[in-house]
Amino acid sequence: MNATRQDAWTKDEDILLAETVLRHIREGKTQLEAFKDVAKQLSRTSAACGFRWNASIRKQYQEAIENAREDRKQHNRQQSLVHYDTQANGNPDPIDTAISLLEKIRTHPNGDNQLFHSEEETQEHLLKENEALKAQLSRYEQAWTEMGKLWAWVNEPQN
Repeated sequence: MNATRQDAWTKDEDILLAETVLRHIREGKTQLEAFKDVAKQLSRTSAACGFRWNASIRKQYQEAIENAREDRKQHNRQQSLVHYDTQANGNPDPIDTAISLLEKIRTHPNGDNQLFHSEEETQEHLLKENEALKAQLSRYEQAWTEMGKLWAWVNEPQN
């Protein structure tokens, strides 16, 4: 009997997964984000999408992956040239500024607010981590001082 599993991947699902992963690579996003996007569309888990990608599909798309990476690098180079040109002239072109803003909004669906919130969250996290590390350092310094006192006491000449 040659029955097909109900949850087997179709060719269309494989293509959707491959195209989404390649798009994410070109846009500088992670493959994990691509797996989450596809998982929502196909009602599967992101782990299942990741497994399918790594076990089967990736091998078929090695050249496309390299091309997507090159596209991303080329885009990054162009962005840095635009940034350099703006700095060299001192006056950014308003059209270039508008295009840049629209591209940021397109790549980040929630707009600039998401970027600002993300940066604020990162800063908040780093401040908390810094405080925790300072407290830990203080405890180590106190322990070191205590060890020094104990060492001095042990090495005191006995009367």
